[in-house]
Amino acid sequence: MSATPKPKMTLPSFREAVNIWIKVALHSFGGPAGQIAVMHRFLVEEKKWLGENRFLHALNYCMLLPGPEAQQLATYIGWLLHGRKGGIVAGTLFVLPGFLSILLLSVLYALWKDVAVVEGIFYGIKPAVLAIVVGAVIKIGKKALKNEVMIAIAIFAFIAIFFFEVAFPVIIISAAFIGFIGGKISEEKFYVIKGHKTANSTQEGLIDTLITTASPNLFQSLKTAAFWLLLWFIPIILLTVFLGVENIFTKESLFFSQAAVVTFGGAYSVLAYISQKAVETFGWLQPGEMLDGLGMAETTPGPLIQVVQFVGFMGAFRNPGMLDPVMAGVLASFLVTWVTFIPCFLFIFLGAPYIEHLRNNKNLSTALSSITAAVVGVILNLGIWFSVNAIFKTVEERSFYGMRLLVPDLSSMDAGVAGITIAACVAYFGFKLDMLKTIGLCIVLGLLVKFLIL
Repeated sequence: MSATPKPKMTLPSFREAVNIWIKVALHSFGGPAGQIAVMHRFLVEEKKWLGENRFLHALNYCMLLPGPEAQQLATYIGWLLHGRKGGIVAGTLFVLPGFLSILLLSVLYALWKDVAVVEGIFYGIKPAVLAIVVGAVIKIGKKALKNEVMIAIAIFAFIAIFFFEVAFPVIIISAAFIGFIGGKISEEKFYVIKGHKTANSTQEGLIDTLITTASPNLFQSLKTAAFWLLLWFIPIILLTVFLGVENIFTKESLFFSQAAVVTFGGAYSVLAYISQKAVETFGWLQPGEMLDGLGMAETTPGPLIQVVQFVGFMGAFRNPGMLDPVMAGVLASFLVTWVTFIPCFLFIFLGAPYIEHLRNNKNLSTALSSITAAVVGVILNLGIWFSVNAIFKTVEERSFYGMRLLVPDLSSMDAGVAGITIAACVAYFGFKLDMLKTIGLCIVLGLLVKFLIL
C-alpha cells in the first residue's frame, strides 16, 4: 500500500488574497491592537500564509514608521504575496470600509448629530471596543513577551509613556538600542524575533517556504520614491496654484500631509496636536468634537488615524465656499484620506525590500525583538487611557513627583457604559463571540439604555 503523496504547497491566488483582505478589513475593529490581532488570526493561524517570526519582523518595521502600523502591515504582507499590486490592494481595502463608514457618520453627525438613535449607536459601540482591545493586548503580549527580559522592557515602556509621557519615538529608539546592545551581551534573551529559518521551525508559513525576495536595487528604489512622491504632492501643488494657500482644501492638504509624517505612535499620539490646531488655529471643529470623531474611528473598521477624515469633513462643511456644504465635506474626506495614506505606500514599497534583505541580520532582529516588547507596553497604555475615559465622564490629570496620574471622578462613572462593557467582556471572552457579533450586541444594548433608561 503506497503512501498518500503530500499536497503540493502553492501560494494563494490573487483572487483568494483579495477575499481575505476584504475579510480582514471588515473585521478590523478595536484600533491597532485589535487590527493586528485580526491579521494574525487570519494570515498566521488560519491560512498559515506566513510564520510567526516573519509576521513580527514585518510588524516591527511598520511600528518604526509614522502613520497607521496596521494598514502598513497589511500593505507589507500584500507586497510579499503578490508584489506591488498585492500591496496596493491590501492597503487600500484595509482603509476602504473605515473610509465609507466615517464618511456616512460624518454626514449624519453634521446634519443630525443630536438624533437619539445616533447617540445610542455610539453609546453601545464604545464598550464593545474596550473588550476587543483588552483581548488583543493579552493575545499579542503572549506572542511577543517570551522571557523575563522582554516582559521587563514592556513594563518599562508602559511606565515611561503612561506615567512620564515619554514620546513614542524615544521609547522605540531606546528599545532598539537596548536590543542591539543586549543581543551582544546575552543573545538568547534578546534574539526573540528570528528572521531566518531553522531546521526544526514549526512556525513557518507559505511565504517563508516559497518566496525569496530579490535584493534591493538603488535605481528601482529611486523610481519608487519618485512615483509615490508625485502622487502625494501633485494634488497639493494643483490646489495651491489654482485655489491659493488660503483655500480650505489647500490648507487641509498641507496640514494633514504634515500630520502624516509625525504620527509616530498612531492616532492617540497626534490627537492633541490635531485637535488643538483644528479647534484653536483653524476653527474647523468645536471644543469636544475631536473626541466624537475619535469615537467614530474607534468603532468602525480601519485605522484609528482615519479620524483625520472627520476633521477634514467638518472643516470643509463649515467653510464650503461656493460649494454645497455636504459636497465640500465629501471632497475634503477624499483629499485628507489621500494625503494621509499615500505616504504609507511610499514607506512600505521603498523600505520593505531593504528590511527583507536584512531579515537574517541578528543585530537587526535583536533590536526589533525589543521594539516588539516595548510596543506591547505602549498598546497597554492606549487601552487603559481609552478605558478610563470611556467609563468615567470626568478624568483629571494630576502631577506627582514628575509623574502623570489619571484620576477618574468615581461619582462620574457612566453606569450604562460600565454595564455594557461587562456584557461585552462576557460575550467576547466567555461565550467567544466574534468581534462583529459582540459589537452588534452592544449596539442593541446601547439603544436600549438610551431609550428605556436614560
